[in-house]
Amino acid sequence: MTMLEWAGIVCLILLGAGALAAIYRIVRGPSILDRAIATDVLLIVVSSALCVEMAVNHHTDNIVFVVVASVIGFVGSVTLSRFVAEARKEPSERA
Repeated sequence: MTMLEWAGIVCLILLGAGALAAIYRIVRGPSILDRAIATDVLLIVVSSALCVEMAVNHHTDNIVFVVVASVIGFVGSVTLSRFVAEARKEPSERA
């Protein structure tokens, strides 16, 4: 095994641990914001795992999935943050 393959294995193990932690927070999160952030983290972990797999196997077949996942995560985060910011305003400020 080459050094790149070993690094890929270590990265995938650490990403798996991060995915498990994010899934735990999605299931047990005390608030909807915790669950939303954990969902973003899980999306980033999946995208990162796809990038590691592409680097180890020397191909770019999954780049479209990585870009789509990044756009979905960004749009979801912006939408949620706008919703939370609007919900925290005083009723007189919402006009």
